[in-house]
Amino acid sequence: MGLGLSVLIAMKATAWMLLYLFFSRFGFTVLAIPLLYASLISWLVSIASHPSIDLPMLLGKNPDGTFPILSTIMFSPYLYFARAFSMARRFLTGEEPYSQICEGLYVGGWPASPRLLPPGNPAIIDCTSEFPRIKEFKGHSYLCVPTWDTRAPQPGQIESAVKWACRKRARNQPVYVHCAYVSKLKRLLDPGSIGLTRWSSLVFYSLLL
Repeated sequence: MGLGLSVLIAMKATAWMLLYLFFSRFGFTVLAIPLLYASLISWLVSIASHPSIDLPMLLGKNPDGTFPILSTIMFSPYLYFARAFSMARRFLTGEEPYSQICEGLYVGGWPASPRLLPPGNPAIIDCTSEFPRIKEFKGHSYLCVPTWDTRAPQPGQIESAVKWACRKRARNQPVYVHCAYVSKLKRLLDPGSIGLTRWSSLVFYSLLL
């Protein structure tokens, strides 16, 4: 799967710190303070997303998919970077916003707008910790399972998500499971896949039984 989130964010934190030191060396210490802050927040996220700690609630995402104002401000260097990166990645790669696994079952990336959501007023299982539920989706059934990118939820969360999704499908309502990016969920049936892909496989297998 490549480098984990904690390693990638640690690299970004180091880059921010080096930029801060570079500008400080030439007397721009005050102007470089935002770089220092971005570096410290990135280091905090890197530590919290490490597999041995795995604390996605650090970002403060609420069960309804919103973020408290304090969390939005405090973690803005990471939150807005993640959202901008997601949209830029989708634009540059041209990947489809979602894929249909079978009738009424879809997987995909973070739906940043209504046009990126599958048809049929689907119930949404959101397995991201850094992306918000946009206000246009307030009328959709919604389950938030905050999970770091490249990580997996706890077994209890998996079981709850499976039961929730099965109830929606029993009422013939489509279900949309999303993480940050479409490409990760496209590997859900790969026996060698790990992390979020593994738990998504369990959801889908349960729904198909």
